[in-house]
Amino acid sequence: MGALAVQEETFGDLLRSWRQRRRVSQLDLAIEADVSSRHISFLETGRARPSREMVMKLAEELEIPLRHQNRLLVAAGFAPVFREREVRAPEMEVVRQALDKILAGHEPYPALVVDRTWNLVAANSAAAMFMEGVPAELLKEPVNVMRLSLHPQAMGGRLVNLAEVRAHLLHRLRRQAEMSGDGELTELHDELASYVYEGVELNVAHVPGPADILLPLRIRAGDRVLSMFTTIATFGTPVDVTVSELAIETFWPNDDETAAAFH
Repeated sequence: MGALAVQEETFGDLLRSWRQRRRVSQLDLAIEADVSSRHISFLETGRARPSREMVMKLAEELEIPLRHQNRLLVAAGFAPVFREREVRAPEMEVVRQALDKILAGHEPYPALVVDRTWNLVAANSAAAMFMEGVPAELLKEPVNVMRLSLHPQAMGGRLVNLAEVRAHLLHRLRRQAEMSGDGELTELHDELASYVYEGVELNVAHVPGPADILLPLRIRAGDRVLSMFTTIATFGTPVDVTVSELAIETFWPNDDETAAAFH
């Protein structure tokens, strides 16, 4: 029996997939790209070939991640444009310096850097609180921050408002997987959604109260409950795949008691 043929992904198939993922019609994309809808149709069916400039223009209009823009270029017969360097590479020194300054400057509060699949890239010393009491198996490289957040033997077992935080994180992860087309994120979402927590009612909708501004993380820490909210920042104009996928998550005290505990 002969080997099964592996069908190469075509530019047209990829373009159609991203257009549908963004819920954009051929006409709407054509208007934004300043071409005819007929041309978009021909590109998707393979009756027309795009120039490299057209590939980049369509990718920009559809807000396609740099990693997948490279795939589009290759499928269209062009070389990838965006490089993917390791964070530890010498030419990434300026990025590492910026990350180190942000992480150190946020102390005494926790801050960490993650990649596109929420694997830990760097953290400040205050973030060690998230690793306390966590089984060694969950701290093997690469350490996944989403897994740490919801695993019953990690933060998932210490969150006072687990049901609300879990619903929020799973929704964020599902949307991120849908918008990025990243199968690894889908697998991670399905794993986290399968976790079982004894004695915890998960089907509880959070109804904001009059004083609520943000959904906090309420975490048991010894005999205290720390209440925090987070912000997420990214680099503004990346042209490197790795840099475009880095996110900096900073944790802030949600009340005076939590602030005092960190200080």
